[in-house]
Amino acid sequence: QMQLVESGGGLVQPGGSLRLSCAAFGSIFNLYDMGWYRQAPGKQRELVASITSGGSADYADSVEGRFTISRDNAKNTVYLQMNSLKPEDTAVYSCNARLANILYWGQGTQVTVSS
Repeated sequence: QMQLVESGGGLVQPGGSLRLSCAAFGSIFNLYDMGWYRQAPGKQRELVASITSGGSADYADSVEGRFTISRDNAKNTVYLQMNSLKPEDTAVYSCNARLANILYWGQGTQVTVSS
């Protein structure tokens, strides 16, 4: 069993930055592929960025060059550094952990980009 706890969301002006954290508890973190997803009101959840257990990262086209995903296996934590934020980045951001057919989700953290 794994518990995921996100933090770091909040209100930021357009062009600003935030760093989200997702701390994992209760399992062997470094075996899991990790992902950040977001869901805006009235829209489907979408994958923002992912990082494999080996450290390979991938990004949605909409955030490529602005967001960076990273992981610290010593701290059992995955991060999402978000720069040059836009109003359309406003959403609830959630992390997940995947190992084969095992999947865990965090509860999410709200990110609002507004002036």
